[in-house]
Amino acid sequence: MFTSFMPSVLSALDAAAVLVLLVLWIGIGWWVEHSSVKRPSTSSIMADYRRQWMTQMTRRDVRIFDAQTIGSLRQSTAFFASTCVIAIGGALALIGNAEQVAGVAEDLTEENIPAIVWELKLLVIVGFLTNAFLKFVWSNRLFGYCSVMMGATPNGSSDPTSVSFARKAAELNIAAARGFNRGLRAVYFGLATVAWLAGPEFLIAAAIVTFLVIWRREFASQSRQVLLETDG
Repeated sequence: MFTSFMPSVLSALDAAAVLVLLVLWIGIGWWVEHSSVKRPSTSSIMADYRRQWMTQMTRRDVRIFDAQTIGSLRQSTAFFASTCVIAIGGALALIGNAEQVAGVAEDLTEENIPAIVWELKLLVIVGFLTNAFLKFVWSNRLFGYCSVMMGATPNGSSDPTSVSFARKAAELNIAAARGFNRGLRAVYFGLATVAWLAGPEFLIAAAIVTFLVIWRREFASQSRQVLLETDG
C-alpha cells in the first residue's frame, strides 16, 4: 500500500534527487573522515594538532588557556544545538500549515501540488536538522568529558600517567570535533534541501554545490595549506 502510494506523491525525479542528496552527504562525510595520508583533509590535519595540544598541556602548570579554549568549543556546540532547535520548531510549524504553504507555492509555480508533498519535503529538512542537533549535543558532552580528563591529567611529563591521560583527552577532543563537523555537514545539506521546495532539479544542483563547497574547504582551501606548512 505504501509503495503504491509513494509514486503518486513524488515523481521519479524527486526520488532521484533525494538519493543524490543522501549519497553526496554520506559520501563527503566518509571522504573527510577517511582521507588518505598523502592528501589528508583539514579535519584530519586538525586531529593531529589536537593531539599536540594535549601533549603540550601536560607541560603547563597553569592551564587557564586550555580551559578557556575548551569552554569556547563547548559554547559553539551549544549555540548550534539551540539554533537547530529553533529551526526544527519553525519547520514543524510550516508542516502544520502545509495547506497554506501549498497555496502560496501554487501561486508562485502555477502547479497544483498536494500538501502532503510539501510536508514530506519539510520532513526531510527536519530530519537533517534533528541529526545535526543530536551531533552537536553529543559533541558538547564529549568536550565536557575532555575537560574532565584534562583536569585529571597530572602536571609535568615526568609523571608516568600523564602521557596516557593526555592521549585519552586528545581522543575525546578529536571525537567531539568529529561530532561537531558531522553536525555542520547535516546543517549544510539541510539548507540544500530547502531548494527542493523549488523543484527536484534545484535540489540536485544545491546538493552538488554543497558537496563541492565542503570538499574545497577540506581539501583545497587556503587554511588547509597553512596547516600543512612546516616551520624551518
